[in-house]
Amino acid sequence: MAHLFRDLSLGHSKRESTPPPPPLQTKPPPMPTNKLTPTDLQSPLGQLASQLTDSDLRLTAYDVFLAVCRTSASKPLSTSASSISDSPSQNSPGQNHNHSPSSPALQRSLTSAAASKMKKALGLKSPGSKKSPGSAPGSGQGKSKRPTTVGELMRIQMRVPESVDARVRRALLRIGGGLVGRRIESVVLPLELLQQLKQSDFSDQQEYDAWQKRNLRVLEAGLLLHPRVPLDKSNNASQRLRQIIHAALDRPIETGKNNESMQVLRSAVMSLASRSDGSLSDSCHWADCIPLNLRLYEMLLETCFDINDETSIVEEVDELMEQIKKTWVILGINQMLHNLCFAWVLFHRFVSTGQVEMDLLYAADGQLAEVAKDAKTTRDPEYSKILSSTLSSILGWAEKRLLAYHDTFDSGNVYTMQGIVSLGVSAAKVLVEDVSTEYRRKRKEVDVGRNRIDTYIRSSLRTAFAQRMEKADSSRRASKNQPNPLPVLAILAKDVGELAVHEKQVFSPILKGWHPLAAGVAVATLHSCYANEIKQFISGITELTPDAVQVLRAADKLEKDLVQIAVEDAVDSDDGGKAIIREMPPYEAETAIANLVKGWIKTRLDRLKEWVDRNLQQEVWNPQANQEGYALSAVETLRIIDETLDAFFQLPIPAHPALLPDVIVGLDKCLQYYVIKAKSGCASRNTYIPTMPALTRCEIGSKFQGVWKKKEKSQNTQKRNSQVATMNGDKSFGIPQLCVRINTLHHIRSEMDVLEKRIVTHLRNCESAHLEDFSNGLSKRFELTPAACVEGVQQLSEAVAYRIVFHDLSHVLWDGLYVGEPSSSRIDPLLQELEQNLLVISETVHDRVRTRIITDIMKASCDGFLLVLLAGGPSRAFSRQDSQIIEDDFKALKDLFWANGDGLPADLIDKFSATVRDVLPLFRTDTESLIERFKRVTLEAYGSSARSRLPLPPTSGQWNPTEPNTLLRVLCYRNDEAASRFLKKTYNLPKKL
Repeated sequence: MAHLFRDLSLGHSKRESTPPPPPLQTKPPPMPTNKLTPTDLQSPLGQLASQLTDSDLRLTAYDVFLAVCRTSASKPLSTSASSISDSPSQNSPGQNHNHSPSSPALQRSLTSAAASKMKKALGLKSPGSKKSPGSAPGSGQGKSKRPTTVGELMRIQMRVPESVDARVRRALLRIGGGLVGRRIESVVLPLELLQQLKQSDFSDQQEYDAWQKRNLRVLEAGLLLHPRVPLDKSNNASQRLRQIIHAALDRPIETGKNNESMQVLRSAVMSLASRSDGSLSDSCHWADCIPLNLRLYEMLLETCFDINDETSIVEEVDELMEQIKKTWVILGINQMLHNLCFAWVLFHRFVSTGQVEMDLLYAADGQLAEVAKDAKTTRDPEYSKILSSTLSSILGWAEKRLLAYHDTFDSGNVYTMQGIVSLGVSAAKVLVEDVSTEYRRKRKEVDVGRNRIDTYIRSSLRTAFAQRMEKADSSRRASKNQPNPLPVLAILAKDVGELAVHEKQVFSPILKGWHPLAAGVAVATLHSCYANEIKQFISGITELTPDAVQVLRAADKLEKDLVQIAVEDAVDSDDGGKAIIREMPPYEAETAIANLVKGWIKTRLDRLKEWVDRNLQQEVWNPQANQEGYALSAVETLRIIDETLDAFFQLPIPAHPALLPDVIVGLDKCLQYYVIKAKSGCASRNTYIPTMPALTRCEIGSKFQGVWKKKEKSQNTQKRNSQVATMNGDKSFGIPQLCVRINTLHHIRSEMDVLEKRIVTHLRNCESAHLEDFSNGLSKRFELTPAACVEGVQQLSEAVAYRIVFHDLSHVLWDGLYVGEPSSSRIDPLLQELEQNLLVISETVHDRVRTRIITDIMKASCDGFLLVLLAGGPSRAFSRQDSQIIEDDFKALKDLFWANGDGLPADLIDKFSATVRDVLPLFRTDTESLIERFKRVTLEAYGSSARSRLPLPPTSGQWNPTEPNTLLRVLCYRNDEAASRFLKKTYNLPKKL
């Protein structure tokens, strides 16, 4: 036998410590019960159609063994005979009639001086120097002794009583005497035994009957039920033999004589056994047919195992196997069938002895390597059939364990897994590559081992996952009455993670020998199994709940752990594990969490916006609502925003920093919406500025009493009154209410900084925050609201200022100041009422915005003062002497805002009164100089086209002493003949509107 297996250290037999076999019996003792698994492992070598028991087969195999071992396969049987004794233990050198038949094979001395070559090759343990099986029955001492011959060893191994052995030997001597020059395979052994032995050779009738029936059933099996050469239905010999056997089974025939019944039996048997199978030999075919020959050979191979140590092969296996192989000529066995049968016997012994002796498994796996070689060299259909049956049986047994290896193996037996995997893969390779006709036809390049391991991993882990899921469901039901029980999928994620780690540590190192990405395939399978559950869960989530977040976080952690194992496992693979990773499409748990949070944010923001709309409609902007002077609706809005931020950071999610911008942007838009709604409908600066009347020239000499007719007055005030009519009818747009709006926007603006600092504090307490989350300030800032607040305060401040000056005080400004005689309609009434309004403003608005509003009122007052001087209509006219009155009144206006140093700063007053200060000197300039200056600046502005006729400069509203329209308006309101003539001549301006 080729040295196919690794050389393992030799073990020891248990024979020395075991009691000797039981005393001789007249009947063969029963074989020990095999320690098979609950599902008994059926022999793939074929089931006999006859009623032959294992004991019958064993005794028949022993008959064949004795027959062939009396002579070599090429020599005839020996004719020399010695008398046989039933008690060889009482033999003495002087009693020749008690000697056993002399056969070189059977009488060869046994030695255990050197370890068996076969056992070394198989890697099997050896009994060493301990005693061989057997004893000296009949000595009465019960002491063990070593068998001295191969024949004696075989008898002991096959548990054949010495009386049976002696009887067969006697018969073989008689058979040999009549067959000089013929080979042993030319006789039908059961027939010859029936011819030679008679009832008197047996101890009782029962033993004789059992012996006769056994031999007849062997003839039936070999010649009728499983013939080497197929039977013709019309074959008379087969019908005759069948009748003889059936009659003899009911009523035994007389054997040991050359009587008629034996002659008829011999005629029928020899007629069938002598039929040629196509070979040129003169062999008789009675035991060389499948499955009879394989079952007999299986019995012989079983003798290689120590009867006292079922997992050990006898030390003398080399010599024993040499003699067993001599049976090939009768049984029709060749090296290929021997290799296949021996592989099965080794495997079956491993299974039947409790699957603990790994040497047997490795030996069977090694023997399959020989079988694989044989399978590539032959296409014999009978061999292929038995090969397929045997390997399918081995593979089926292995796969029953490997397709659910998590149930099969644990810490106590995981050491057996590698051998079982190796055996299963070896069997699968031969089946696929050498038995499968489809494979041979297509000649596919298939890695059978890798494919089988892939199947085992996926199958076993799917089973394990289903078990974990059932366990998680049970855990959930058991803890439903406990506070805050874990959701099933969260429990399952934890269990699956532990399963993946166990797989990586325990099973993957074993399976990696056949599949380089064993761990990767395992985690990909688990990933896929959990994906089915988590995706169904995600599709059913409608809102953010603690359970949903818990499950999604557990799924996200599991996925990261599984991917990490896959990446580590594939670090040395050709594609870097891309194929495995492609099998693991993301759970999108983080995305699901993000979407749920965004939904949560949207719901909160929608509610906030609805609340803003509802409360702004009810808001009255009452200055006495609180001491700070801002709207209660703003206080509530900011409170809700603060609560929303707290609730967001309390969400049990891992991605607060990533989703924070969505929250801030949403809240920012809500606050901006509040600001826009708070300032909407409050008018603006331009709402209150009156429309300038058309240019006219003064009517010289008139004192203007009654000149400003009702029609003119109604024209000047009609547009302005219509623009503010809405506000006059709504108390929420009064000056105090506008001041409350300004306070409110200022308060919101100042609270933005507080909110942003609070957000930073939340982030510092957030476990998922990183350094970059703090460095990126833009992600946690409100951008829209501060700008809207600044813009709103500016708009409302100007609206308050221009409303006071041009609307509330129009009766003392636009309708009273300098109307008629300037000296009798000076600025004092305006200053008195303006001061009262300033007191109201100072008491209502916040300190931080007070200066801004008073400044805007001063700007509006300066604009109104200039508008009276330059666009006051035909009711107003100024002489050069009036300039002093105007300058004094302007100084009084500035003094009001300076308030002896308690009002606006002097530089601020100078800044916003500069335009008036620059224009007033024009009112003391003589008319001729004004006309010349006007002509010059007009020519400079319009060029040579203005030389023939001065164009009328448009009104820009940007008053300036060098601007043509400003100079023209000073001339229009100059109470002077020269100015009136110039305007009449140049522009033909009327004196009245």
